Amino acid sequence: MDSIIEVQRQTHEEIEHFERALYTILAKPQSTHESKLQTEHKASQILDRISARVATLNNAYEDEEARKVELDLLSSTSNPGDLSEFYKRLDKIQEHYAKYPEDVTSGFDFELAAFLDDDQDRLDDEEYEEDDPVALLFSGEEQYGKYLDLYTNHAAYNNLKNVTKRVGYLQYLDVLLAAQSVTVHSELPKDCRLSRDYELYIKALHTYLLSFTKRSQPLVDIASQQREAEEVFIRQWEAGEIEGWEENRAAQNGEGSGGIWCSACQKMYAKQTVYDAHLTSKKHVKAAAKQAESGAPPLNPNGPPSQVGSNGNGHASSSRSKHRTAALLTHLTTNLLTFLTPVLNDTKSNVERRFSLTAREREQELLEQSKPKPAQAPVAASGEGAEEEEEEERIYNPLKLPLGWDGKPIPYWLYKLHGLGVEYRCEICSDHVYMGRKNFDRHFQESRHAFGMRALGLPNTKHFHEITRIEDALQLAEKLKREGRNEIFEQETMEELEDEEGNVYNRKTYEDLKKQGLI
Repeated sequence: MDSIIEVQRQTHEEIEHFERALYTILAKPQSTHESKLQTEHKASQILDRISARVATLNNAYEDEEARKVELDLLSSTSNPGDLSEFYKRLDKIQEHYAKYPEDVTSGFDFELAAFLDDDQDRLDDEEYEEDDPVALLFSGEEQYGKYLDLYTNHAAYNNLKNVTKRVGYLQYLDVLLAAQSVTVHSELPKDCRLSRDYELYIKALHTYLLSFTKRSQPLVDIASQQREAEEVFIRQWEAGEIEGWEENRAAQNGEGSGGIWCSACQKMYAKQTVYDAHLTSKKHVKAAAKQAESGAPPLNPNGPPSQVGSNGNGHASSSRSKHRTAALLTHLTTNLLTFLTPVLNDTKSNVERRFSLTAREREQELLEQSKPKPAQAPVAASGEGAEEEEEEERIYNPLKLPLGWDGKPIPYWLYKLHGLGVEYRCEICSDHVYMGRKNFDRHFQESRHAFGMRALGLPNTKHFHEITRIEDALQLAEKLKREGRNEIFEQETMEELEDEEGNVYNRKTYEDLKKQGLI
């Protein structure tokens, strides 16, 4: 059993079994995102085992000396007619399998059975509950690998120094989506990208995106793509094609926002007032005189003197190499974001949808997500039952009609009756579009429209019903104010009062005469 030829034969057999198992797993139709991702993770584990077997097999084939010794023993090159060693090993193998008939690749069969579990047995056992290991890989926000969870990275982005504008979460997703056309975070000022905080931020962002890609798409060889992107970066970096990672000359000499450098005292001063005050000190005067006697002023210790040339190229190269890690991580992150563009778009759509929900609807959604999903019925092998199940699973909806209470598209006549194909746009609701007259009429009493009216400083009363343009709403408000004043004036002029002598006056004239004492 220790023969190298037998080890090679057994390794070949295991590889073939794994390949059949891989085909069996990938050939099963998957109707949900969760089942598809579980299948991909199982396939990835099988591929890892195949790779390990192939590496072992390759090492065995490269060991030519051991193979030669084994072949010489079996073929008896010294004595061609002597096959005693061959029959001796054959008897040993037959004796082993006769004694242990169930020991034929038993460990391998157990390993393979972990992937080819029987779904029917799992469904028949009602008390059987299996923790989904794939679900434990994702957070609640990621929803089984459908969306990205970038809230931590968003907070770190807003806390970067020298950021000109702090953005919301949706705007942050737009910034990452811009990586399709330009390098990610090219909108940040240069001082921000050259800081240590940015390097830590971009490292955390790259680590998360790489981890999410491996967890959500296990069959994608993302490591090879990252190596290729790194090779491209190295070529461009050495050729000087990647710019924007050199510090300014003034900043290197301490003349920028970091402080003011005194070459005579060899000291940095943070403020101009402190620097001006020390110029009159005895210590500075003595140091300046000593510097004048020696000739050339000493260099700023921010850069080694040996690296500084006559034109300052040494400072630029030193600064450039110092920020190489941040530049590399930015390039690799841009490559990952380009690959994850569909997931980013889905994440943005999901965030916008959740922002439009009320608090009660969000709680209901969380409750539905926390409920255990019912076990899926196994797909029939063949016959009419399989065709019926496929017809039930497949929803034919070419017109993209809304779904009814039964999960199927509503009838087209009902769709036309309610006018669900007609768009109603409301400028007060930030140009939100409502499908159908019923939804449009209902939205005037909803929180979105009420918030828009409060932002305009107007009351959400029945007078403003059917008003969707901001200009019209403001004009109507002015009109109502004017009509309100006119109504007060008319009440004052139209109401009539009678004095003691029987003379009739309107209310205003009556009050004026009474004040003058004429009545």
